[in-house]
Amino acid sequence: MPGLMIKELKSPLELSDYDLGDLKPGYAKIEVKAAALNHRDYWITQGMYPGIELPKVLGSDGAGIVTEVGSDDDKSWLNQEVIINPGWDWGTNEAAQSADFTILGMPHNGTFTSHMHVPVETLRPKPKHLSWEEAAALPLAGVTAFRATMSQGQLRPGEKVLVSGIGGGVATLALQFAVAIGAEVAVTSSKPEKLAKAKELGAVAGYNYREENWHKKAAEEFGRPNLIVDSAAGKGYANLIALAAPGGRIVNYGATTGPPETIDMFKVFWNQLKLIGTTMGSTADFRGMLNLVDKHEIRPVIDQVFSLAQGNEALSRMEQGEQFGKIVLRI
Repeated sequence: MPGLMIKELKSPLELSDYDLGDLKPGYAKIEVKAAALNHRDYWITQGMYPGIELPKVLGSDGAGIVTEVGSDDDKSWLNQEVIINPGWDWGTNEAAQSADFTILGMPHNGTFTSHMHVPVETLRPKPKHLSWEEAAALPLAGVTAFRATMSQGQLRPGEKVLVSGIGGGVATLALQFAVAIGAEVAVTSSKPEKLAKAKELGAVAGYNYREENWHKKAAEEFGRPNLIVDSAAGKGYANLIALAAPGGRIVNYGATTGPPETIDMFKVFWNQLKLIGTTMGSTADFRGMLNLVDKHEIRPVIDQVFSLAQGNEALSRMEQGEQFGKIVLRI
């Protein structure tokens, strides 16, 4: 089977044939129709990820058709259009993933391929209103955004929420999920065009985080958020603590600019703030995300679609950070 593989770190991916092996009981063979990129794919190519095994087919997000199953008990999945839950072996504790938790695309061969084998338990029906490209854009970013906003963030209709760094897949879906349930959403970005696109998706305000005292302007115009969803941390985290409403929640699903320089613990305890970590999501989170997407017919935002052979061009676009929404590979 052709797959877009990483064979050496800091080198271009190679489109090469590889052996799928025998289909195991409890697994299904998927004809992949579309796959989507995540930042982890780029970080893996740069060696910035634990437990890297080479060579490996990358890709955590995918959607396709079940063409074969390894067990007679799973025949009901045959010919079904599906998306794949990229989080494997979460465990029984909803509060946090188990030590066995892994993500599709490393250490397992991933979705940048024409066909793949996955456990049947990771399959879910593709939402009928989504195209193949939209369905492929949903799994990893969708479950991460859902857990950040709903499970960990406990967002409720009518609350104010700030989503930082709008434009990435998780942030964009967090905005869409929050708007869908009736929250009032503001966003941040350093790009005016991204702020404008966010308003088209329902954001009521947008702020350039490179502007001095942007958080004070946000507090005056938008108000203090009940929930802040952030992936950056770093130096700007102090502004988020200053901006959050008394009793507010700050949920972090990443720290792309590094650890905070300082944390004003006086503001944290005096304002009764909750600082919450999150990553990916459980099977229940994945199911809840799909229910929300189906109910409100939410469509993930697609930035650009490439062919599988153009995978390195797609990674280059992600590296540049200019995208708004998900970068997708059409298989």
